[in-house]
Amino acid sequence: MANKSNMKDAMVADDRRHVLGISGGKDSAALAIYLKDRYPEIHSRVEYFFTDTGAELEEVYEFLDKMEAYLGKEIIRLSSGRDFSHWLKLHNDYLPSARQRWCTRTMKIKPFEDFVGEDPVISYVGIRADEFREGYVSSKENITAIFPFIEDGLVRDDIFQILEDSVGIPEYYQWRSRSGCYFCFFQRQDEWLGLKRYHPELFEKAKEIEKTSGNGYTWVQGKTLDEVVARAEEREKEEGVISKSSSINEQKWQEVLRYQQDDDDPEDQACLICSL
Repeated sequence: MANKSNMKDAMVADDRRHVLGISGGKDSAALAIYLKDRYPEIHSRVEYFFTDTGAELEEVYEFLDKMEAYLGKEIIRLSSGRDFSHWLKLHNDYLPSARQRWCTRTMKIKPFEDFVGEDPVISYVGIRADEFREGYVSSKENITAIFPFIEDGLVRDDIFQILEDSVGIPEYYQWRSRSGCYFCFFQRQDEWLGLKRYHPELFEKAKEIEKTSGNGYTWVQGKTLDEVVARAEEREKEEGVISKSSSINEQKWQEVLRYQQDDDDPEDQACLICSL
């Protein structure tokens, strides 16, 4: 069972390291900004970090630069020391999946736990007050989790307001519902289609991995990526439900995203240490 604490205790916890992982997603970014603006004494102690898998979108790195400028602090880059292809070979060419998330364990969680070591640590987690999930909380005894948004009652609309008042919303939210690797198997049909349209070279790389290293498996169970995007394009023509970019002419994509609740579905949560 993970240790949990509160902001009042964190304010006087001078004997602990304070850490906050920034995934590139909206919630962790908003939490970092919230700590800087609302709890400057904690912000001054926090070590902000980003665990880089080497398979991130270019927009993520651009957003991290904006965050560093706003926070006035370095965001420490962590990594597993090897790229995805190395770990794929080590896992016998089995693509990661919802049931076998070796990518999260190897490329996200282990670098984080190596980073904190055995030091007593307070880890700030960007779960909101209107969510029904816990996210990644380490079971290590030396790591204590704190949930400032839950404690202070901040909900989805608050997070968007924090971002809009500071660094803006990450650009990839135009076509994605969360952060994560470009080939993340939790992507939906429309997000694979978005990858093909916004980053065709990465879509081709994902196809190549699927074809040459998938060991008979595909990123989406039972379908190749070509089949996935073909179906997405069909649905787009039939129902107009896929392409989020199609609504931009009528309404800014930031506003569409702000009031779209589907990424909060507890049955559709990806690797939470990646997407928070």
